[in-house]
Amino acid sequence: MRILVVDDEKLLVKGIKFNLENEGYQVDAGYNGMEAVDMARNDNYDLIILDIMMPELEGLEACKRIREFSTVPIIILTARGDDMDKVIGFEHGADDYITKPFNIIELKARVRALLRRSALVNSATGSVISVGNTEVDAEKRVVKKSGTPVELTVKEFDLYELLAKNPGRVFSRNTLLNIVWGYRYQGDIRTVDVHIRRLREKLEDNPAEPENILTKWGVGYYIRG
Repeated sequence: MRILVVDDEKLLVKGIKFNLENEGYQVDAGYNGMEAVDMARNDNYDLIILDIMMPELEGLEACKRIREFSTVPIIILTARGDDMDKVIGFEHGADDYITKPFNIIELKARVRALLRRSALVNSATGSVISVGNTEVDAEKRVVKKSGTPVELTVKEFDLYELLAKNPGRVFSRNTLLNIVWGYRYQGDIRTVDVHIRRLREKLEDNPAEPENILTKWGVGYYIRG
């Protein structure tokens, strides 16, 4: 597994690189936003760790540019930690968010979780998956129902993509939280139920009697195989 770490704090990059290499990852380093974009474009990485405050090109803009040509998982590092910054990060294409200073154990856990999720959602061949009268385009991050694009939030798309790429596989709520949200979620587990309900409202012809996004009572959710 290849990981790119980009931060203008060279000592921090050295520490992250050392710890991830001890976990068996191959780690490359960059020190500004332009480097991040160029390296992501020219090499195949399994995950990118990207700081927000950097010279030449700040991290959020770098993340946005990388998203124009790659779906590689991205973890944003920042010294700022309010909810609006997190929302902005996700809107620019980040998959996870960790605030400095952080525990290296937590960062390694986030890395493992995102890599697991990436392996699952990329397990199907081809970038377009059909589910009933919907199509999921993983590269463009677009879902269409009967040929018409449907507006989904980042997490709604991630959740539907994961289920669609694993038809017939039942995922528990805890598993979905761990994979889709990228780490052990600290909030209400019913957030999965809320997202499933919204997906049914947007994608099922009759949300009260769904044909594709199904419940395995007492276990979890799955897509009809």
